[in-house]
Amino acid sequence: MLNKAQIRYCLDEMGRMFPDAHCELNHSNPFELVIAVALSAQCTDALVNKVTKNLFEKYKSPEDFLSVPLEELQQDIRSIGLYRNKASNIQKLCRTLIDQYGGIVPQDRDELTNLAGVGRKTANVVVSVAYGIPAIAVDTHVERVSKRLGFCRWKDSVLEVEKTLMRKVPEDEWSVTHHRMIFFGRYHCKAQNPQCEVCPLLELCREGKKRMKGKQTE
Repeated sequence: MLNKAQIRYCLDEMGRMFPDAHCELNHSNPFELVIAVALSAQCTDALVNKVTKNLFEKYKSPEDFLSVPLEELQQDIRSIGLYRNKASNIQKLCRTLIDQYGGIVPQDRDELTNLAGVGRKTANVVVSVAYGIPAIAVDTHVERVSKRLGFCRWKDSVLEVEKTLMRKVPEDEWSVTHHRMIFFGRYHCKAQNPQCEVCPLLELCREGKKRMKGKQTE
């Protein structure tokens, strides 16, 4: 596992590589963001943005999503994976927002996770991006990068990865680190064919060194 100085170096390099890292889900308010993040499970941000372009023109509020039959909403998001479950969760989420929160997306993470289809990762994205509250959302990219580099252990659960990052990264850097790690994982340290050959973190990366050694023996 990397020590504090090595982690600091990694974070600084990611910042240098991706200084403008940000949430790539298009939205104009917290409500649109929570819908977009819920739709993004097992789906690319690019596809979600393609779907929400029309979706957010048709549905402006929780009431709008509840004004149509479930089957109509399913058709509106049909191109997204798990669209039936996601459509059902969206309507349940909207009903809870109206009944319990006056139609307003709560800022509290625990309250957010009470909404249908909203897990800890989604809640962390919403509190961080929509409300500016420090949080680290561990998606597939953040988990992969953390484990490859040795920020945490391979066997760690997603929650353990989050808690480890919260300990090792200064709180005022949680949100920006989350975005930079996503960009690093999405565009550089990819699940398939990571760019180890040109990676500035190769000498610190246990996985990268294994990959490069394997290529040398081929």
